[in-house]
Amino acid sequence: MAVVASRGEVSRWLSKYATIFLCLAVFVLIFVLCNMDILEHKMNSTATVPRVNTNPDKHHGFCTFQPLSSTDALEERLLLDSIAWPETPLLPAPLPLEQTSNPANSTFTILPPGKEGGQWQIGDQLKVMINMCDFQGRPKKSGGDVLLARLHNPMLGAGVVGQVVDHLNGSYSAVFSLLWEGSTQVEVTLVHPSEAVTVLRRLTNEQPDRIYFQSLFRSGSLSQTTTCNVCLRPTQQPLCNYTDLYTGDPWFCYKPKNLSCNARISHSRAEFKQNLKEKEEKLFQSGVNMKVSIRASGPANVKVLPKNKGQPKLNVKSGLSGYYYQGMWRSLGGTTVHQFNTSAISQCLKGKVVHLYGDSTIRQWFEHLKETLPDLEEFNLHSQKQVGPFMALDFANNILVTYRCHGPPIRFVDVPTSQLRYIANELDGLIGGTNTVVVLGIWSHFSTFPIEVYIRRLQSIRRAVVRLLNRAPDTLVVIRTANLKALTLYETLTNSDWYSLQRDKVLRAVFKGLNVRLVDAWEMTLAHYLPHSLHPQPPIIKNMIDVLLSYICPRNGG
Repeated sequence: MAVVASRGEVSRWLSKYATIFLCLAVFVLIFVLCNMDILEHKMNSTATVPRVNTNPDKHHGFCTFQPLSSTDALEERLLLDSIAWPETPLLPAPLPLEQTSNPANSTFTILPPGKEGGQWQIGDQLKVMINMCDFQGRPKKSGGDVLLARLHNPMLGAGVVGQVVDHLNGSYSAVFSLLWEGSTQVEVTLVHPSEAVTVLRRLTNEQPDRIYFQSLFRSGSLSQTTTCNVCLRPTQQPLCNYTDLYTGDPWFCYKPKNLSCNARISHSRAEFKQNLKEKEEKLFQSGVNMKVSIRASGPANVKVLPKNKGQPKLNVKSGLSGYYYQGMWRSLGGTTVHQFNTSAISQCLKGKVVHLYGDSTIRQWFEHLKETLPDLEEFNLHSQKQVGPFMALDFANNILVTYRCHGPPIRFVDVPTSQLRYIANELDGLIGGTNTVVVLGIWSHFSTFPIEVYIRRLQSIRRAVVRLLNRAPDTLVVIRTANLKALTLYETLTNSDWYSLQRDKVLRAVFKGLNVRLVDAWEMTLAHYLPHSLHPQPPIIKNMIDVLLSYICPRNGG
């Protein structure tokens, strides 16, 4: 039988327990206020759970990534397989330098033409055999050396890269397309012996945090700086989790003791930890075994004759992007490269909006356009010189050019957190269209991290590019590839050409098949006579800009 309370009984019951409920409410409120920082930490910072790696050649458990879709995971696996590098036989410790590759004892040989008459003609393929030896003069028995090959004629301002094949037994071959008439010289360079690559790979596996970053946290008069990175080693100190909600790109900082994770105001590159084992530094000696030319066992030059009358038009199927002739870059497929003077650039960009996203090698393009076009005036956004963002406007011709650096792990100094933008998110904010040009260049700052970090960044950018092209198919998207650079010990351990080569291969594979254009900075820096530099010199930048403008205005030039 149900019991029904009278209205008076209910009133007396509520009156009796009202004080208790009020006390409980006040207690809960006080608890929340006192523990707001802890709750906020739980919302903005999560402890990383190490991913278990059964493969001993995989990186360390303190790099944590969000799960991938099955499609992206398969692509990542295929990309990792595609850039797999030949293993070097283990050497006893400490490392015996005399058993490593020595360019002074190694040679290359130009093979004779594979046709009657023994003459070279435009359109032929020239093949070179390279034999590597160690410091004791003994032939190497394994592959894995990083070699570059170039065919050039300084008098003609001509140059083209060769494609190197590793035969995994200490010998290599390089194949060149003969593209100009006259004398041409073969140049083969050892970037790193295979044993140095083993060290570089180990450093990434064991020390992906060897370049580390800092963030300044501030609230009122209280401020504190803590270490930040993609991969942070676990400690008792809690983490602030700044993984991007849209792209999934990871970023973490150690939480300051007395400040909230939301008090972070700036990002900056901090220091570099150099932790080489005994005698490993000897593997990275300029002029000895790093970026050193290999001598020819016979002639290093060949004479190239013109094509015979009636010979088919040159059809190079080498996969090359182009070559230099008279100092100008010529494309070997697709859009013809025109030379643009100042007035032609203004005419080409008239009515255009050009958005440049990336690192300092893309910032060079902004600076080049600003210096070349007298009417393109930079609007003062009071940005830092290195960091940006930058904006320049040619009002008369309705030209707008912008630059914004990519997000972490950007190595710039003192970037306001408000300016830490991921490229994918920026692309999602563009309307796009026939008058919009988007240029992307992102590679150099990812060298020290596991390649998976770079793959996932590119996958998120690609998804944004696809979304942009779906809503505005006429948008022109251009991607600048990685380039070669001068190598010191520091540059090698943080930004070696081998690291760049691996990322360059990944970049091309990720965007293959999309309606995007490439500016092949790798070939353009390798084929040129100027020395390698992280920031290529003006003649190379001029050629890169000509390629970009030829994509924008394929029938123009001046």
